[in-house]
Amino acid sequence: MESDADRKTNNGPEFNGKSALQVPHRCVVSFAPETQQMDHLKPVDHQRFETPTTIFSRPELAESFISKMESEKISSVYRGLLSDIDPSTSEISANSPRYRRRSSTFIDGIHDIRDDKTCSTLAPAQLYSTESGRLFHSGRIVIVLVGLPARGKTHISVSISRYLQWLGVKTRIFHLGDYRRATIGENKDVPDDYFFVNASAKSVILRQKILEKCRQDLYSWLDDENGQVAIYDAVNPHSSGRRLLAMEFAQRNVQTLFLESYVTDQRILAENARNVKINSPDFQGMDVDEAAQLYLKRIDMKIPHFETMTENELNYIKMINAGESIQYNNVSFGYLSYRIVFYLMNLHIKRRAIFFTREGTSGDEDLDKVDASLSEEGVEYSRKMTKALLTHREAERATAIAQGENTVMRTLTVWTSTRKLSLETAIPLKEQGFTVRQRSQMSQLNPGVFGSLNEITICQKYPDEAAKHDSDPYHHRYPRAESYHDLAVRLEPIILELEREENDLLIIAHESVLRVLYGYLMACDATYIPTLDFPRNRILEVIPASYQNEAKIIHIPDFTCHENPRTSKECSTPVPSISFESLPRTNATESSSQNPITQLEEHPLSLD
Repeated sequence: MESDADRKTNNGPEFNGKSALQVPHRCVVSFAPETQQMDHLKPVDHQRFETPTTIFSRPELAESFISKMESEKISSVYRGLLSDIDPSTSEISANSPRYRRRSSTFIDGIHDIRDDKTCSTLAPAQLYSTESGRLFHSGRIVIVLVGLPARGKTHISVSISRYLQWLGVKTRIFHLGDYRRATIGENKDVPDDYFFVNASAKSVILRQKILEKCRQDLYSWLDDENGQVAIYDAVNPHSSGRRLLAMEFAQRNVQTLFLESYVTDQRILAENARNVKINSPDFQGMDVDEAAQLYLKRIDMKIPHFETMTENELNYIKMINAGESIQYNNVSFGYLSYRIVFYLMNLHIKRRAIFFTREGTSGDEDLDKVDASLSEEGVEYSRKMTKALLTHREAERATAIAQGENTVMRTLTVWTSTRKLSLETAIPLKEQGFTVRQRSQMSQLNPGVFGSLNEITICQKYPDEAAKHDSDPYHHRYPRAESYHDLAVRLEPIILELEREENDLLIIAHESVLRVLYGYLMACDATYIPTLDFPRNRILEVIPASYQNEAKIIHIPDFTCHENPRTSKECSTPVPSISFESLPRTNATESSSQNPITQLEEHPLSLD
């Protein structure tokens, strides 16, 4: 059980008995004594770290396990709550993909809910753990999104959550729109005046019920589940409402950071509106023109009543035109807030695609060379991979034009490591005029002294090391080697550059690097990352989107690669091959409800 000292430390910094939000921004905010904080740190022993079963990566076992876990969760958590909600809402919440156990590493896991109290899995780039699960020096924070529709608020909130979860910060998004959809019910419309300022009494009551439920879940997660960063995704258009929110969170000893997405560029607005029409659950199955008209009407209703952030006493960040510039005010309450600001300085929400492909192969005679060149098969692979990629890009553009979009082909940038295999694989692209950039951090996982040994030899000569690797392939290090965790920490600058890159991006690298970068974009658990498979007859495409990233495969025709894992750096726990095409396309999902609705004051127009 968490001690009083631990709870005090994790509730955030205090200054003369006041929360950090109440302290003038020029004051020095003091934390609890250092010894008190350090008592709650638990060193991570990566050699002895036990990971949960990988049952979820096995399709033949996942379905029965998921059904069992869902039934147990519904019976123990939701039963008391669901009596307060319509049956249709209960069914939506209980069966929402966002609240299912993960069944595949090839579906973006950013909205998966993990059992924070019993889960023994560290995040991929997590440096330490504590008893409470919170970073000891950061307190509790609520990030409150501000902005009109089509400004990319949801995209920004999902991106922040992805990055913080990667670092091991317990983060959860509370989309007010998901609560609206769950409360109204599937295939049902809100009242006609729901989004109007002067709505009817019925609409006001409905709005208040939805708002109360969302915020009560937020409080419950922070207080009862030791959450650290809650992201409240709503419009929050009025200055008075934002001040009330800040006061309410301060009373609960929670720091508040407002984040406004302010857009004046009409091209960005048009692109955001297009993405919303495609991805938003509100417009699934609706005619495109009808969806556009309804969405623009929703925006027009809110523009006259929206007040941009100017409150000097509040902590806020204002992103202008999707990251072209950033303003921040009074953001001075700790390490984590500055990490968030730094991340936002690298973030944009413009449409693009990220392609992953492995470097070509070297010949068997070059097995022991430190930096071998491509074999004839590797050269053939580089040519056919280039042709398949460029053909796919042309086909995507032709499809967009056929759908009435005047799309200009986006520029393609290529990233490689500094190894010959990676550089030579990019030669056909460089010859066609594409920019190729070397990234030294993208060097493969260092296999250490076992680098020249195959898996069978390691198992025969060093059974203890093989057993340690099998028990925890993500955190285990062979002698003088790197673990996947070490590689994830090393790749953080690459992740920030990846977020900043506005062009389409092709990454040519060793499979270990692709696993980690893909694991970040698709919010994979650390236990799954070493098992990800990247065959050389495929290119993997990830498309960042507002609600969740999308992944699909581009096949390289007429190419068969004859290869077997040879060295420890290529060995991993074997898992069944999963085809992306066989996986159902998932939509944004509704939020669950875990606590009874209580009376709260409705903040003006805190609508989704």
